[in-house]
Amino acid sequence: MKKHVSGLVAALFLASQLIGCANMDETQRTTATGAAVGAVAGALLGGVTAGGHTGRSAATGAAIGAALGAGGSYLWSRHMQEQKAAMEHATQGTGIGVTQTADNQLKLDIPSDLSFDSGRYDIKPALHAVLDRFATTLNQNPVTTVRIIGHTDNVGSDAINNPLSVNRAAATRDYLVSRGVASSRISIDGRGEHEPVADNNTAAGRAKNRRVEIFVAEAPKS
Repeated sequence: MKKHVSGLVAALFLASQLIGCANMDETQRTTATGAAVGAVAGALLGGVTAGGHTGRSAATGAAIGAALGAGGSYLWSRHMQEQKAAMEHATQGTGIGVTQTADNQLKLDIPSDLSFDSGRYDIKPALHAVLDRFATTLNQNPVTTVRIIGHTDNVGSDAINNPLSVNRAAATRDYLVSRGVASSRISIDGRGEHEPVADNNTAAGRAKNRRVEIFVAEAPKS
């Protein structure tokens, strides 16, 4: 028990050092924060498994957690941070969400009032300017890949909504391709009505569920 506590204290100290350094840019701070979170989680995991006689110490867990936390599934590079900043500027006041996911992807969440009318998959003109800017950032960062996921509300059956959600993703992909983004970089999927983010029992909720999510990722160099 004492070893676990001391290991956890060491992990907390490591975490404070990782995120407390001055003169960090956004990319470095993001990586350090991930490492810090991973270190503490690893220490806790190490303590639990050590208690279960697996032999892993809290300190070992902290080291493994820090490595995983810093790396994530994808690389959050300076280019990714610049893309995020550019899209935040381009979408300001539009209602489009621009976030960094836990696994270091850039996510654009595009609501229905900008993207698609109910039951349709043709892109609204209001979205063109945003996608034009997005295509520009993609063409400036050719190492990234794009995943587009379409969603619907619960009006209609799966036989209607599942292909509709795929068609929404495909329409978004086709627009980006028309602006010079290589189709080989883009994958699409549709989730129909099965991943709602709001209550389908209200008109406002259904509108939020009719959306497209775009994920941009940069894989670590091998």
